[in-house]
Amino acid sequence: TAGIKRDIEKLYEAVPQLVNVFKIKEKIGEGTFSSVYLATAQLQTGHEEKMALKHLIPTSHPLRIAAELQCLTVAGGQDNVMGVKYCFRKNDHVVIVMPYLEHESFLDILDSLSFEEVREYMFNLFKALRRIHHFGIVHRDVKPSNFLYNRQLKEYALVDFGLAQGTPDTKIELLKTAHSEDQQESCSQSNPTIALRSGTSVSVAAPKQIAQQSASKTADKKSSSLPKIQLKQGRGGKEDTLHHSVQRSVFGERNFNVYSSTYQENSSTKLIKQSKMIDVSSRKFITKKKIISTKTLSNGAARKAASGCLSNLICDCYATDKVCSVCLSRCQQVAPRAGTPGFRAPEVLTKCPTQTTAIDMWSAGIIFLSLLSGRYPFYKASDDLTALAQIMTVRGSRETIQAAKTFGKSVLCTQVVPAQNLRTLCEKLRGTNKSCMRSQDEVPSKSVNDSALPVAVDRPCAPETLEKQIQPLKSFQEGDGALEIKATDMKGWDQVPDEAYDLLDKLLDLNPATRITAKEALQHPFFKDMRL
Repeated sequence: TAGIKRDIEKLYEAVPQLVNVFKIKEKIGEGTFSSVYLATAQLQTGHEEKMALKHLIPTSHPLRIAAELQCLTVAGGQDNVMGVKYCFRKNDHVVIVMPYLEHESFLDILDSLSFEEVREYMFNLFKALRRIHHFGIVHRDVKPSNFLYNRQLKEYALVDFGLAQGTPDTKIELLKTAHSEDQQESCSQSNPTIALRSGTSVSVAAPKQIAQQSASKTADKKSSSLPKIQLKQGRGGKEDTLHHSVQRSVFGERNFNVYSSTYQENSSTKLIKQSKMIDVSSRKFITKKKIISTKTLSNGAARKAASGCLSNLICDCYATDKVCSVCLSRCQQVAPRAGTPGFRAPEVLTKCPTQTTAIDMWSAGIIFLSLLSGRYPFYKASDDLTALAQIMTVRGSRETIQAAKTFGKSVLCTQVVPAQNLRTLCEKLRGTNKSCMRSQDEVPSKSVNDSALPVAVDRPCAPETLEKQIQPLKSFQEGDGALEIKATDMKGWDQVPDEAYDLLDKLLDLNPATRITAKEALQHPFFKDMRL
């Protein structure tokens, strides 16, 4: 298009060294922090070689750019981890040149993948994660679009280390510096409290502050309702690419009516009544009683009290639609939140300050969940606590609350949500649930409109549903070889072993301390006959 041609021309102008080396063909990807172009380079042998040119946005921190390059040079080039060939810089414009791997869009191939292909996919993903984790690299943004897959050549590549962080013992020196820089940055904004349409409310707080403080502000219906799921991925988002495929999320944002409540990190809130809808952008913060009075305190003491963290004072706004000065003055906890929505681990969503390579394994588990269920993206939420509530509907509210305690967080939920059986859930979503088998014509479309919460999928089919299924099943039995043909079309999905769901359960372990590692995953019985 004309827009892409202009972008290519601007890139040539920004980094003129590229003109004599590469012929840029097209833009193949665009994210929040970079754009990726396909180019060809004329080799001395006379042959042309395809390259991927990653143009980082000019506002990227130099240290972050250097750390990404070091990840590629030290850990890349083997075990399905992308390497780097060249790097060009002109002023504040940086272009990283990498080998080009022609790959398929995850959405385009999700329906046609056989179970064996899924097994190979996950095996190779764990090889890449084992490699980077060996060097103490936490990728932080593991997702299908960052794990390139060439189906025909069976080649894989883990890419995009722009958000990577180092473990305490990382072998990437620049990640150690980047980590210390991140700790000095200002803390992120407060998370909202959510109320699901079903009546579930979730809030997160530090345990010691639960009984002391609370703050809530409600937004009007117009501003609080989450946007509906887009049928096509748009450009400009972190997950965006130039491929446009229909999203089939299990959780649609339109299923939630969210009432936002801004609050400090160390706080708890109660369910907001729908009748009290006000505009938080226009209202002023007020309290029932003034906690600090300038009449009783000297000016110097008042300034000191107001500027510090009033952790010892009891707030005056618990269970009200107000935020008192005590809550406003409390220190917020700083914790990394980088990553793509839908793939963030519970410890990331709850702002746990200590985050390890386990967050990459959770993301790998979400990918595996999408592959087994045939739904992508599986989770889709506009804020962290809605995402946590969605996780609860699959892994259970009590289990989530218990796991949060292990890393120092207290999660409050207004109702008990049972954990789902992973096999039953995935088979029902994929349409291979034997107890609820339908004819080909009756299989519901896997579209956004079918993205309701998968609650109570363990229940057997209702009698009226079974009655509707009797006739289709008879037609299969009476058809000549119809059942045999259907079985061959299953591509192994009718024989998924228990080991697959055992591995999935270990990947989606809510406790990061006990979550399976990449090295352990490769040794799991699910991959017993595959070579390392």
